[in-house]
Amino acid sequence: PLLLSLKLAIAVLVIACPCALGLATPTALLVGTGMGAKQGILLRGGDALEKIHKLDTVIFDKTGTLTTGKPTVTDIVSVDEKWSSDDVLQLAITVEQGTQHPIAYAIQQAAIHRSLQALPATDFFTQSGFGAMATINQHIIRVGSEKWLKEHSITLSSQGKEQLQLFSEKGKTVVFISRNQEVVGLIAVQDKLRPDASQTVQRLKGMGMRVMMLTGDNATAAQSIAQQLQLSEEDYRVEVKPTEKAEILAQLQAQGHIVAMVGDGINDAPALAEASVGISLHSGTDIAIETAEIVLMREQLQDVVGSIHLAQNVFVKIRQNLAWALAYNAIGIPIAAGILFPSTGILLPPSAAGALMAFSSVSVVANSLLLTNSDTATHTALK
Repeated sequence: PLLLSLKLAIAVLVIACPCALGLATPTALLVGTGMGAKQGILLRGGDALEKIHKLDTVIFDKTGTLTTGKPTVTDIVSVDEKWSSDDVLQLAITVEQGTQHPIAYAIQQAAIHRSLQALPATDFFTQSGFGAMATINQHIIRVGSEKWLKEHSITLSSQGKEQLQLFSEKGKTVVFISRNQEVVGLIAVQDKLRPDASQTVQRLKGMGMRVMMLTGDNATAAQSIAQQLQLSEEDYRVEVKPTEKAEILAQLQAQGHIVAMVGDGINDAPALAEASVGISLHSGTDIAIETAEIVLMREQLQDVVGSIHLAQNVFVKIRQNLAWALAYNAIGIPIAAGILFPSTGILLPPSAAGALMAFSSVSVVANSLLLTNSDTATHTALK
């Protein structure tokens, strides 16, 4: 009796070892993060996968995320006969010199094309999401949005309003240039949607996600982009300040939504930090990349869809692993304890219990490695 009880006790202890249970989650996460890295999806820890598979809302920044981030100047208009288009552009590059923003870069490139040089200036100031200003020959020059001018009590002429409406309807972003309290001209800048932007939005909608867009553009320009993406009026916000992006995310999360933010710029960093999951493009600013939990290394928006598919596949494997480990213990422990011995004479020796315990761990690892097949299939489908 003592030898029998000792064998049963050893068999129970061996087969009840929670190796498979302990391996169920980390092996699936390890394989999942490895597959993500292989496909250009850099995951900062397994908790990102845990949150992303629960997402119900995905919010995109417009400039540099949904668009290529390489806008070009299409029109330079003077609204005062005293100023030529070159004068307007020269004032703009003087104020925008050193500013790191896609629109500022587009203006600088236009000035290089026209061989224009910046004028001597002092007292530079930039307000994120609005514009910039500087002092040139004792005159205050402002370069920014219509909202930026209104904050300084500068009104647009009828000609300026007409040009704004005309360019906005074409999906162009309009930058105004003022001298003291007078608008002297405007510059229209256009940025193209990424080739896969519309397809990405439709795929996310097909997965049951709500897709939203945030932009600092006015309503007319934003509507043009939203129509191309097939977004309803409720799914985009216009004239959004950088700080307001984080507030919008906080409001959605307070309503119980699990929200992902996709952005690339300095202005997006607060929203990326506030989001349940922050996703940044590799071409984004350093602060955006550091803040985000997922970085898309290949500059393809469809990888947003790929990361969600990957997270879903990982959690399917985790559940399968946990189910196997629990079923193994639920069945194996009673047998190891000798439940079949009185009626059938079957006894599980400690050596066999050890083999089964090892088999359960190998099964969990092997099942996790099967992620490579499902993830490859997902990647092929996205292509």
